[in-house]
Amino acid sequence: MAHPGAHAGRFDVYRRISWRIMPFIVLCYLCAYLDRVNVGFAKLQMMNDLQFSDAIYGLGAGIFFIGYFIFEVPSNLIMHKVGARVWIARIMITWAVISAATLFVQTPTQFYVARFLLGVAEAGFSPGIMLYLTYWFPARKRGFALGFYYIAIPLAGVVGGPLSGWILDAFSQSAVMRGWQWLFLIEAIPSLVAGIAVLFLMVDKPEQAQWLSSDEKRQVIEEIRREDSAKTTHESSASFLRDSRLWKLCLVYFCQIIGLYGVSFWLPSIIKGSGITDNTTIGWLSAIPYLVAIPAIIITGITADRYRSRRMHFSVALVIGAIGLAFSGYIGRDPTLAVIGLSVGTAGTLSALSLFWGIPSAFLAGTSAAAGIATINCVGNLAGFVSPYMVGWLNDATGNVKIGLYAVGAFMVLGAILVRMISAKFADQ
Repeated sequence: MAHPGAHAGRFDVYRRISWRIMPFIVLCYLCAYLDRVNVGFAKLQMMNDLQFSDAIYGLGAGIFFIGYFIFEVPSNLIMHKVGARVWIARIMITWAVISAATLFVQTPTQFYVARFLLGVAEAGFSPGIMLYLTYWFPARKRGFALGFYYIAIPLAGVVGGPLSGWILDAFSQSAVMRGWQWLFLIEAIPSLVAGIAVLFLMVDKPEQAQWLSSDEKRQVIEEIRREDSAKTTHESSASFLRDSRLWKLCLVYFCQIIGLYGVSFWLPSIIKGSGITDNTTIGWLSAIPYLVAIPAIIITGITADRYRSRRMHFSVALVIGAIGLAFSGYIGRDPTLAVIGLSVGTAGTLSALSLFWGIPSAFLAGTSAAAGIATINCVGNLAGFVSPYMVGWLNDATGNVKIGLYAVGAFMVLGAILVRMISAKFADQ
């Protein structure tokens, strides 16, 4: 029988780990996500300046994920070998430089190249962090850690929306560059600084953490090792590729990401289409859906861990997100209803995202976890290419912005259905 203080001790050590490593990880992901999606705000000016159509914008926004797709699995395998500190720093510094260089774009081809290279630079960051968390947290604590991690997305919206809107207006009369060019330059600076800081602040694994006692290190290492011994470690590439659970999760995540980037790349445009023309006001209003999402992510992460029901929580959150996004397209020129719809859509979509990664990490370990998480992420993230291009193409082809959002919502409902294909034995442990 376990000692009565054992559970409390475990709780204390994981709480200490959470407060020690998670705030900095959230800051890094906030910088990454801001640089990935600030093109949604740049669109408000650069479309007119460069004479880009919605289809050109959608293709450029999405082509990021082609570079991401090609280099993601190799990136995660390299990180598993060389360590998170060096590799995450490399990723952040290179993407900061390329994001800033987007200010030189003048033609559609240059836009496509800049976005592709940004995807190459950032490839491996998100699955790398998810792999990193498996070194520090057992499955029963990972739902909270992943929820904490994904708070960075709404925080990027809360910070990035008002900041981006302000930059566009404040620098609109600059004699040096246009406002959207200043946007890419200014918002790349935090990523560069954070990337350098990673080299000094990140610790690769618990055994290297000087702020944990010897007993605490042993406790964490033994619990994760014991858990990993019961997980899947594929003997070969062939057995890895034959694991049907991975490909089912790729499909589910693809549908999920269609929704995520339906929000991320089009939210400012939806608010503008509801009748708001001032960029600063659009920036502040765009922060509201992300603020609503923060408590939703935390609550769903805690309850999914407590009741061991990730699939059910994921499905419900994704359907709620689909309803909110579809509604935001349906209401027309009413800013209040648009923000309400976007708030529901964003809360549901981001809550589902934070829950998803608890599923593969619950049954994969070691190199299989590194490759599996990266494979699911890179295949699923092809939806990051499909989503903005699909919405942009439908907008141009039909002249009706509702149709694109309805298509996004349909994919999300499909994802909520497909997740039931994953056995609860694997998904909810």
